[in-house]
Amino acid sequence: MAGISSLGIGSGVLSSDLVDQLVAAERKPTEFRLDFNQKRTEALISAYGTLRSAVTELRLPMRQLSAPDNLKAFSASSSNDDVAVTVDSSKANRGTYTVQVNSLAQSQSLASGTFLDKDATAVGTGSLTIQVGDQSQTISIDSTNNTLQGIANAINDADLGATAGVIDTGSGFRLVMSSEETGTANAISITANDTDGNNTDALGLSQFVFDGTTSNMTETVAAQDADLLVNGISITRSTNTIENVVDGLSFELTAENVTSIVKVNQDTDAVADRVQAFVDKFNGFQQVIKGLAGFNAESGQGGLLSGDSTVRNIQNQLRSVLTNIVPGLENASVRSLVDVGITTNFENGELKFDRAKFQEQLKNNPDDVTALFAEQGRTTDAQIEFVRSGVDSKPGEYAINITQLAARGSLLGANAGAADVLIDADNDDLTFRIDDTTTASIKLTAGSYTRDALAAEIQAQLSSNTALNSAGRSVSVVFDAGTGALSFTSGKYGGESNVSLTAVDTNSAALLGLSVQTGVAGQDVAGTIGGQLATGDGQVLFVDGSRGDAAGLQVRVTGGSVGARGALNFIEGIGEQTVNLVTNILGENSGLENRSDSLQKELDNIAQERVRLNQRIESYRERLVAQFSAADSLIAQLNSTRDYVTQQLAALAPQNNRDN
Repeated sequence: MAGISSLGIGSGVLSSDLVDQLVAAERKPTEFRLDFNQKRTEALISAYGTLRSAVTELRLPMRQLSAPDNLKAFSASSSNDDVAVTVDSSKANRGTYTVQVNSLAQSQSLASGTFLDKDATAVGTGSLTIQVGDQSQTISIDSTNNTLQGIANAINDADLGATAGVIDTGSGFRLVMSSEETGTANAISITANDTDGNNTDALGLSQFVFDGTTSNMTETVAAQDADLLVNGISITRSTNTIENVVDGLSFELTAENVTSIVKVNQDTDAVADRVQAFVDKFNGFQQVIKGLAGFNAESGQGGLLSGDSTVRNIQNQLRSVLTNIVPGLENASVRSLVDVGITTNFENGELKFDRAKFQEQLKNNPDDVTALFAEQGRTTDAQIEFVRSGVDSKPGEYAINITQLAARGSLLGANAGAADVLIDADNDDLTFRIDDTTTASIKLTAGSYTRDALAAEIQAQLSSNTALNSAGRSVSVVFDAGTGALSFTSGKYGGESNVSLTAVDTNSAALLGLSVQTGVAGQDVAGTIGGQLATGDGQVLFVDGSRGDAAGLQVRVTGGSVGARGALNFIEGIGEQTVNLVTNILGENSGLENRSDSLQKELDNIAQERVRLNQRIESYRERLVAQFSAADSLIAQLNSTRDYVTQQLAALAPQNNRDN
């Protein structure tokens, strides 16, 4: 564009303004087309984005309805605030329970005698062995820590389930210890190995002994289990959180000698609220469709997506899911949304919800309503339970055949006779390995036992074992009169289930029939589902995710025999279907995704066209400037020649006059 400012000097006509006007005229048609296409494309992208958001909004409420637990909502109330109750709807049932709290669980606390100074007064040397529950640790006490504070620090550093501190009473200092967990199973036992040679007197480290026989420490608070009655049945627990008494309920106790009436009712309002949330979201979706693709009679114009095949396809798919009878419920009391009070307004496509009708159906036909929305598996064999489906599971009926039942690992001791047995220091310690993962050491209470009572004592010790409880493991113990031996059975099913004895006392084999030995491992269930080979995991039988229509189906076989065991009717409810449909609509390679990608490519093409337009216009401008410059130069030359000739002629004019 160099020199364009000088255009028109020669002619006065071919100016830069004229170039600008010609360039603008050349640009305008193409730029108008690109602007129009860009605005239209951006508007379509925005419209599809709005449609995508409206479709996405349907997923959350339907995902909640697709979970069976959310359709079995229960609420629980307690008449006394000192007995708080929480409810797990997946396990709870309607009922009324009287809870009478006799005593609360509490941690044990011990206190030593009084010492002059916590940091300077020597208290003895040697070692203290402290046992809390099934944890035991020996702490060395020497010249570096033989003070009250030194012992307290050593106990805290040991991390053995008890804490220690020193209290200034005003007249001296006392060591205090408390178990971290409540309950008698977490009581503290302390023995000493005192360098003064006497391990039980009140001198040196012996003054800290508290082992059930010698009590040189003072028990300020006794270890205690929670004791309560539930509908008149006696219950004891080591904590004040009472679980696994009533299915789905958990009680939190905060006071003794109180009684509460706990009521569990089905909370149909909560479920109806979830259904209403979906209806509202769907109607919001229909309003979005109306705005994007509807026809305005007053203006005579349709929406931006009016007649769009992607919109019609989404509407048709959703309408099909929401109006059809759910496969598998053809003969049920509840078959479709209409049966639970959800109908369609055919004028605008929105849903209407009859809340009262829904709640009535939920009360009268809870299983059918659950199946209407959520996935459900109905088995013809009472000892086979549906667990879950997979993402590729297809609704339908699947035959079940069992070739091997699940079994639990076990251990059988030797015949030690049926006579009473005396438990003492030579046969009271046993260490078990449960399910090849958890080690549990127990100490039996000294005394004389019948064989059945001995089994009960071992059972009690294992049931209260912290290591087993923390790992979620359990063992059942019985005396087998037929073999004269103690029998141990893991609470877990499957090939990983087992019970082994890894350590016993000197006389355990002779008196108890128990020696170090490995038990017999359990076994996993085996069989087929819908003709597909299934894998067993304990009692659960499942089809791998790549095996036909039954892929991902899981059932639990709780008993029975091998062979044909009836069928599983897998029902995929509307909630699950809608969630899957929405996922597909929003997924890769969907019509909505492809249309959005196509529009984005159009925007990219428009941007490229603008670049090419700018390049073409710039080239056009340069050509005009060059042409105008050349023409202007020529005109300037002609003007110069004209001026010269004019001057010459003017110069000759007077001379010619004189000659005349």
